Amino acid sequence: MGTTSETTVLRIRPRDRKIETEIGLQLRTKPEPRAEQSAQEDRETKLLVFASGSKDGGGSGFLKLIEAAATDVLDVKIVGVVSNHEAGGVQKIAESNNVPFFIFSELYTAERYQEFVEATKADFIALSGWLKLVAGLDPATTINIHPGPLPRFGGPGMYGHHVHEAVLDAFCRGEDVCSAVSMHFVSSEYDTGPVFFSYPVAVFDDDTPDAVATRVNRVEHGWQSFITNLVITGTIHLQGEKVFVPSWYAEMPFCPTEEYIHVY
Repeated sequence: MGTTSETTVLRIRPRDRKIETEIGLQLRTKPEPRAEQSAQEDRETKLLVFASGSKDGGGSGFLKLIEAAATDVLDVKIVGVVSNHEAGGVQKIAESNNVPFFIFSELYTAERYQEFVEATKADFIALSGWLKLVAGLDPATTINIHPGPLPRFGGPGMYGHHVHEAVLDAFCRGEDVCSAVSMHFVSSEYDTGPVFFSYPVAVFDDDTPDAVATRVNRVEHGWQSFITNLVITGTIHLQGEKVFVPSWYAEMPFCPTEEYIHVY
C-alpha cells in the first residue's frame, strides 16, 4: 500500500461550490475501496467537526473526538474538520490523524455552512471550540460544547478565558456560582439553543482563571465524546423545541431540569 509525504487541504469555494485541492504536507494516499467496503462506509454515521483552535495551537477537544471515534465510545466516522486558521493547531491534528481539513475564513453565511455539510455528506455536526456564529444548519443535528454555565455565561464574546474570568468574578463578588461544561443544540444565536448537558465544576477561593480553565477542560475532555454519542444514537434528541432524554439520563445531576426537557 503506497504512501506519499504530502497532505490535502480542502477549500470550499463560495461561488461555484467546487472543492479546490491544495497540496500541503503529509498526504497519505489510499487505494480505491472495494464495493463492500464502500457500502459499509455509507452506513456509518458521519460527523463533521468545526473547531477554531488558534494559529499556534488548540484543537484539544477535536483530538479527543478522534480518539473516542477509534473506540466504541463514539460510534461515528469523522469525515472532516473545519477551521478558520489555515495552519493552526487544528490543521496539525487533522494532518496527524488523516482527517480531511477544510479552511473557512470568511463569509460565514448559511450557504457556506451548508456547502461543508454537503461536501462531506455529514449526518451530524459538532462544534468543539468553534468561535463563529453558525447559520443554516439543522439544530437537531448540530451541537456545541461550551466551557461555562448557560445561559448566564454565554453569548457573543463569551468563550475560553472570557468565560472563566466572568465566572470567577461572580464568585469573588460573593455570588453562589460554580462553573460548568454545557452542551446544547445550536440555534441561530450564540449559546441560546436548548441545553441538554450541564456538568457543574467547582470554583474555590484561591482559584485563578487558569485554574478554573484546567478543571473545566478536564470535564470537557472526559464527557464530550460520551454525550455526543448519545445524540448521534438518538438517545438524546430534539423535536421542535423539546429535548427528549431517557429516564436514566433525567436522573443524572448533569441533566438540566428546564421545561423543554421531556423524559421517555
